[in-house]
Amino acid sequence: MAGKKLELEGKICIICFFCGLGVLFVPLIASVASNIDWVFDYLTGFNGKIASLVYITVINGFLLLIYKGPLYKVAVRACFLGFTFGCGVIISCSDTTWTHFGWYMCSLAFFHYSEYLVTAIINPRSLSLDSFLLNHSVEYTVAAVSSWVEFIVEKLLFPDVKQLGWLSVLGLFMVVLGECLRKMAMFTAGSNFNHIVQNEKSQSHILVTSGVYAFFRHPSYVGWFYWSIGTQVMLCNPVCIIGYTLASWRFFRERIEEEEISLIHFFGEDYIQYKRKVASGLPFIGGIRMGS
Repeated sequence: MAGKKLELEGKICIICFFCGLGVLFVPLIASVASNIDWVFDYLTGFNGKIASLVYITVINGFLLLIYKGPLYKVAVRACFLGFTFGCGVIISCSDTTWTHFGWYMCSLAFFHYSEYLVTAIINPRSLSLDSFLLNHSVEYTVAAVSSWVEFIVEKLLFPDVKQLGWLSVLGLFMVVLGECLRKMAMFTAGSNFNHIVQNEKSQSHILVTSGVYAFFRHPSYVGWFYWSIGTQVMLCNPVCIIGYTLASWRFFRERIEEEEISLIHFFGEDYIQYKRKVASGLPFIGGIRMGS
């Protein structure tokens, strides 16, 4: 059953992501472009934006006809993330001062899309719409919107602050490393990985201490932590850099403590010994205290 779920929903996820990504070909549909610079200028202009909206509306119409119920919900989310990624590529390659926001759009879209796709590959039994992490929490949504507002306001009031190229490149570097570390952790954990902290041990649940888990006890959280901060460094958002750092640190401290209670319950002395040898990977977070 899990294999069929992977085959069906995973395939739909891939197909629909590339359908959304097809926004990159909008200028070829709208007109014959003479050079690549004109293509991207067209897409970021008024006519290009209208053409892009028409494109995604038509694609969504086809999805409504092809998929029903839960499958449509998977399809429309994957398509939306592909469309967002494509728009991010367009902005990144255009002659505009919004280049770094294009990088951000690509980073955000790929993160959420890959969370679902990797889960479909490694642990299809736990796969659900929540695996996209689009509705992670109210706090997560507020944080994302806050970063957009800060970027726009500061770009209007202090445009030079948003043109610190070296800082944006540093943020991109953090995002790429964080993303790679998180996905490596997910693949290494395999079917043991779950977006929800498990309170009951399944028969297939084992203690993973190899690969990236030999360096960090919680590599997926380490990757996500630096990825989230990196997005704000990329946008040159000073307020959100501080806010994301503090909020993410607090979230992962509480999450790790909650998770380690279950892990000690599941694996007993084996996990206690592993905890003594390997750090959590996050600054000033030691996990659950053994004496408490």
